[in-house]
Amino acid sequence: MDSNAIQQRLIEHFPNARIIVSSEDNVHFSAKVVDAGFEGLSRVARHRLIHDAIGAAVGREIHALSLQLLTPEQDANG
Repeated sequence: MDSNAIQQRLIEHFPNARIIVSSEDNVHFSAKVVDAGFEGLSRVARHRLIHDAIGAAVGREIHALSLQLLTPEQDANG
């Protein structure tokens, strides 16, 4: 799996989000997802949504996934 494949899966589940996925080795990834749907959700709940969207590749093809999951307001306040 590569960054583009991960990004496509996230876009399917979060069509209104701003999503950036990167990797230097296609094993360790980082993703920034900014979505209004994260409003009121805990950090753990946000992470679960992302893991559910990506599926079984997490822990198999994807060795590490660093996530920055923000609402638009949190992103603007940086």
